[in-house]
Amino acid sequence: MNVQHGRAPPDDARRALVLHDRPLVVNLIELTLNHGLFVVRAAQNLDQAERILAEWRPNMAVIDMDHDDSLDLLKRLGASRTLQPSVIPALAITRRGDLATKVNSFDLVVHDILAMPFSPDELLARCIVISRRATGSDRPIVPTIKLGEIEIDILNREVRAGDSVMHLTAIEQSLLYLLAAHPGKVLTREEILDAIWGTDFIAESNVVDRHIRNLRIKLQNSYRKPRFVATVPGKGYRFIPTFSNRGWEDVPDPHEVH
Repeated sequence: MNVQHGRAPPDDARRALVLHDRPLVVNLIELTLNHGLFVVRAAQNLDQAERILAEWRPNMAVIDMDHDDSLDLLKRLGASRTLQPSVIPALAITRRGDLATKVNSFDLVVHDILAMPFSPDELLARCIVISRRATGSDRPIVPTIKLGEIEIDILNREVRAGDSVMHLTAIEQSLLYLLAAHPGKVLTREEILDAIWGTDFIAESNVVDRHIRNLRIKLQNSYRKPRFVATVPGKGYRFIPTFSNRGWEDVPDPHEVH
């Protein structure tokens, strides 16, 4: 994880185990939780999770319920309908937000469930509640996080850049976090669509571009002279971790929605 959060987690930070096989989503979750509150360790499968659990006891787990190993990991964590000291509570995330999926997840004894696309602040809030119930810890929420020269107020969903204050939607916040979790890395439209909406999401061809455009409008970020989100013509987008008007050449991207 390369993003500088502005503060390191304290020694007594909550510990979260993440089971997910998509690195982009793992980095998004890690950036969201690492507000000085959580230390995150991630596993792509049950074997990796077992190795982590052999040396590191998490306070909670974030589990992709669409993963083939999700049920086995829940059993390994001691899934129970009551929060007992021996139980590691779990937050389920899923690309399927229908009622049957939610009921099935609760039957598998998860303690909360969040459907994709989710807003980072909601993910953080639910993880705090779950871990607080399990540990009895009442550590306050850290109210802001810095992504380069952008400061995000996670409680009010405000973004400050210089003297400007903006309010983001859940999708816009997810986009900003996803890009910021991979500073300097080009993310294709397909990778962004998969990470935020999921592989099963069927959308019009320009859904990513439209949300990027809306985010840029709020950030007062011209695609020709990007300060925060740069278009890489014919490829995708990347996060610029410094407050700068210098970006890619002023070559219009034929996929960009203006």
